Amino acid sequence: MITEDQSVVCFGEVLWDILPDRRVPGGAPMNVAYHLHKLGVKSLVVSSIGNDEAGGELVEFLHSIGLSTNHVQVSPRQRTSEVLASIGDHNEVSYEIVYPVAWDKIVWEEPFAKAVSQASAFVFGSLSCRDEVSRSTLLRMLGHARYRVFDVNLRSPHYSVEIITSLLKHTNMVKLNVNELLLIAGWYDEKCQTESECVNLFFSRFGIEEVLITKGSAGATYYTPDYRYDYPAYKISVADTIGSGDAFLAAFLAMKLKNEPLEVALEHAVAMGAFITSQAGACPVYSKPEFGRFVWTKKLAGSNAHF
Repeated sequence: MITEDQSVVCFGEVLWDILPDRRVPGGAPMNVAYHLHKLGVKSLVVSSIGNDEAGGELVEFLHSIGLSTNHVQVSPRQRTSEVLASIGDHNEVSYEIVYPVAWDKIVWEEPFAKAVSQASAFVFGSLSCRDEVSRSTLLRMLGHARYRVFDVNLRSPHYSVEIITSLLKHTNMVKLNVNELLLIAGWYDEKCQTESECVNLFFSRFGIEEVLITKGSAGATYYTPDYRYDYPAYKISVADTIGSGDAFLAAFLAMKLKNEPLEVALEHAVAMGAFITSQAGACPVYSKPEFGRFVWTKKLAGSNAHF
């Protein structure tokens, strides 16, 4: 079981996703923290909001879902992030991410060192590194972390080869999709064509211990240098794909911290990704029993997934 001293720190963006018909809280780190909390894992968000109405509403939301705002800074100069999100063909989501905003300017604070050094895992992404201020804070936090989880989330034009390389050098587990895997591996070796070749490059070049790949309707795969496990997806009716990968990662980490077999963790993660994809938004209201009923129903139906 998950013990009281196990926690996960999530670093980076908190924001409002502006959709055609609604505005919803978002940002990959916050989404991961939300689902970890739902699954019984203590989670902390390190971020920054503006001193404005949108920031105050995000604080209210975080409090409403049981997440602490003790490590969420209030920027006196930058506004709270609002991202224009649009849903295209095949329910794919695209984002217009304005720069700069408050979470670009997360300033180092000494309490961050204690929080991340005591955590069982530290989750971070590439988007929060587009500005030197937040990037510098993240690199200092990585120096204190025990288990570093890089949730890639490439968003053009907000990344570079140099930044991604520096983050991979500090990574224990990397989570990414197939397109990101092929793109990044190709930067270092143009001959990398297959999934296994690209994964092996991550192991050999960066000393990464685990690679977790989401594959949409093809499910997901988990790798170590000596082990591979594949799990298919569940057939569902897609509401939208916003935050499904974040929910997937949270569920995997929750099960791993519970010391469940890794194949069980991957199954649980795929199920959570599908469950969130079947609902609107990245952080829908749900309970563990509701999620459990979803999984049980899909297993009884013997269906394969999509997320």
